[in-house]
Amino acid sequence: MTAKKIVKPASGKGGKSAAAAKAGSKVAATAKAAPHAKATPLPKVAATKPVAVVAPIKSGAPKIVHKVETKPVAPPVKKKPDFRTNDWVVYPAHGVGRIISVVEQEVAGIKLELFVINFDRDKMTLRVPVAKATSIGMRRLSSPDIVANALNTLKGRARIKRTMWSRRAQEYEAKINSGDLISIAEVVRDLHRASGQPEQSYSERQLYEAALGRMAREVAAVERIDEDAAVKRLETALQRAA
Repeated sequence: MTAKKIVKPASGKGGKSAAAAKAGSKVAATAKAAPHAKATPLPKVAATKPVAVVAPIKSGAPKIVHKVETKPVAPPVKKKPDFRTNDWVVYPAHGVGRIISVVEQEVAGIKLELFVINFDRDKMTLRVPVAKATSIGMRRLSSPDIVANALNTLKGRARIKRTMWSRRAQEYEAKINSGDLISIAEVVRDLHRASGQPEQSYSERQLYEAALGRMAREVAAVERIDEDAAVKRLETALQRAA
């Protein structure tokens, strides 16, 4: 009996068989010969603008309030009028008076500081709140320069408007109660009647005497003379105008 010869397959590098090596070489050759496949292009997508998504506010959600911090503004400090006891002052509706005291008085539960002003000519005493003295037109006596201008006004020519007397009378009263010495002098000048002119009516005479008395009292207080002497000085200026 003859023994069979066993032939071992030749092994390649790395322990691979010759058949496997041969198959690998064929695959490599095929891959090298095959052309590269083209990539399929993706479809173009149109560009869209970003959309902001706003979440709905729930009814029970707290509202956000932005607070702006502001610095507190201090109220302006009201300056008290510089009037003192025994000062002569002019109150528009009553003329010249003297402050005899400054008192505190409670009115409707509020404490007020008051000027007590005596008007000797009218036998009257007036209480004026200190805080409102300036706003209602109370002032000091006119300066000597203003008195001189008022006297020059008396020497001027009368300016009488061609309107109804009732309207002119209202304008004269407004000037007298303004407390302005020049305006009062204009009333005295316009209502004055010289010896050769027609006499004044009753209402004209009343307004004339009221304006003359207001002006004379202030001139007397400024120049420190009595009221009769001041009236004579005003009448002298009026006669020069005639």
